[in-house]
Amino acid sequence: MTKTSIGVGLIGTGFMGKCHALAWNAVAATFAETARPRLVHLAEARADLAGAKAAEFGFARSTEDWRAVIADPEVDVVSIAAPNPFHAEMAIAAFEAGKHVWCEKPMATSREDATAMLEAARATGRVAVLGYNYIQNPVVRQMEAVIRDGVIGEVNHVRLEMDEDFMADPDAPFAFKNGADSGYGALDDFAVHPLSILWRLAGPVAEVMTDQAKPYASREGRPVETHEIATSLLRLRSGASGLLVANRAAWGRKGRIAVQVFGSKGTIAYDQERMNEFQLFTREGDERLQGFRTVLSAPVHAPYDRFIPAPGHGLGFNDLKVIEAHELLAAIEGKPARIVDFETGFAIEDTVHAMARSHRDQRWTAV
Repeated sequence: MTKTSIGVGLIGTGFMGKCHALAWNAVAATFAETARPRLVHLAEARADLAGAKAAEFGFARSTEDWRAVIADPEVDVVSIAAPNPFHAEMAIAAFEAGKHVWCEKPMATSREDATAMLEAARATGRVAVLGYNYIQNPVVRQMEAVIRDGVIGEVNHVRLEMDEDFMADPDAPFAFKNGADSGYGALDDFAVHPLSILWRLAGPVAEVMTDQAKPYASREGRPVETHEIATSLLRLRSGASGLLVANRAAWGRKGRIAVQVFGSKGTIAYDQERMNEFQLFTREGDERLQGFRTVLSAPVHAPYDRFIPAPGHGLGFNDLKVIEAHELLAAIEGKPARIVDFETGFAIEDTVHAMARSHRDQRWTAV
């Protein structure tokens, strides 16, 4: 593949669709070695909206039929940023057409659909990547290095929280995310993100004990079918214990993913709302001077240096998507890549399905 030969198709232009478009536009300018994408074809539910967004994002063609994007011979990789229930049909069709796929999380709203997506990816051998951009943060990469280098010793406990407040208002109208077709609720909408970070920092989960809650049983007279809050005890395969809490009805929380990793020699603490720093405590040195110290993002924390030459200035959410696009293109070129592929993504979502079973059965459940 030459530097100008990767054709991109985009399905969906909402929050994450625009995020994909921004990443495709910025990736070659940020990473000089990356193939420069050609923005070929964009799909939206209405032709007028598709045309407007294609002009806005820089795509050559637009359509109201997502199948036309997949059938386009100039499209090599398809970004899927449509609502979750459509992921399976779109991804499987893309694989069958010989396309690479960059699909937003979660894979699907059911384990059966996720299984079909994984089997389709395996059958075609195309690159299949899920949109877990939080793991691309240079700070998260540095936290991994700290743990890998033994700075905090052997990890024995991990706590993870993800909180936002877009479902906090009891008087808000019934929305798509309140219906069963959207999935479990906080588990697959939220918990998969901290789980993706857990995978990088401490490894996969072996068993779970989970409870889910509905702070508001109904909206506009319609019963709410999803759970806004999920709390899960974790037993990791490494032997460490853990706790994960996800809450979509947490007033005042806007984009919080809080992670604490406790080891035999120290602790790491991180909060996504302050995504350009983490705290590190180690037991070394004079006990009178011990305490958490703040580590700020800097050019020494790759790939921060590709964006900014000075420390402490900070990256943003969309920058993480640019990094993810770079990793995706590296995978397409056969290079080592830091991605959540469909294999790992399925394992993460299998953990979520185990959590749902645990809540249903009210017992510890193996993943």
